[in-house]
Amino acid sequence: MVDVAKVVAIIPARGGSKGIPNKNIQKIAGKPLIAYTIETALKSRKVSRVLVSTDDAKIAEIAKSYGAGVPFLRPVELAKDDTRCLLVIQHAVKYMEEDEGHKLDVVVVLQPTSPLRSEKYIDEAVEKLLRTGADSVVTVCKVKHHPFWSFTAKGDRLYPFSEEGITISRRQDLPEIYAVNGAVYAVRRDVLFEQNSIFGRNIRAVVMPYEESVDIDDYFDLFVAEMLLKYWKWWLHEKSKDRKQTSR
Repeated sequence: MVDVAKVVAIIPARGGSKGIPNKNIQKIAGKPLIAYTIETALKSRKVSRVLVSTDDAKIAEIAKSYGAGVPFLRPVELAKDDTRCLLVIQHAVKYMEEDEGHKLDVVVVLQPTSPLRSEKYIDEAVEKLLRTGADSVVTVCKVKHHPFWSFTAKGDRLYPFSEEGITISRRQDLPEIYAVNGAVYAVRRDVLFEQNSIFGRNIRAVVMPYEESVDIDDYFDLFVAEMLLKYWKWWLHEKSKDRKQTSR
């Protein structure tokens, strides 16, 4: 039985974003982007603490104002463009364990670029991790554009990515394929250090709808996420109507 007090959410949020300057604190539908992830994490029944790992004083200030803990500023060497997320999470875990004098059990990694995830996906991921004995549980969504119907190119000549897939004419006949959407990673603490991985070898999935899986990388993603956040209640109402009509 895992003690909930030893389940912590870590939000990695460095300040040096280049695609969208100050991306993690860009205002979106009236709030800084990172605020959505902090608020969602604080609603989780399976997480005891929410910590933000950042190298940026402004991000730290905003994160604290929304209720997250920011017990340190991340070292500069862990805030570069090519710094692996694993190293950032390991650093935060070591800091917390040394500060509090005991080991964590489960770490939930929440990227601030996924503002549409709800706390239910965090809880489902932690519950499945504990129930199945998996190394990690991650959120995924169905792939919108199936790779079996994709092509590679040499010059302007196209070559099928999959010879098998190019013979399939109906979408219903394609095998289901999922992509990690970056919203939730629940991983056992020992997997982070003993396997040196956020995933481990035994990975399970929690499926999220495609429209809730927006991962903000550029201004187009920012625009899409803002429209969804502004009109979320309307969107849910329209989805509900579609389901009722389909079931008739």
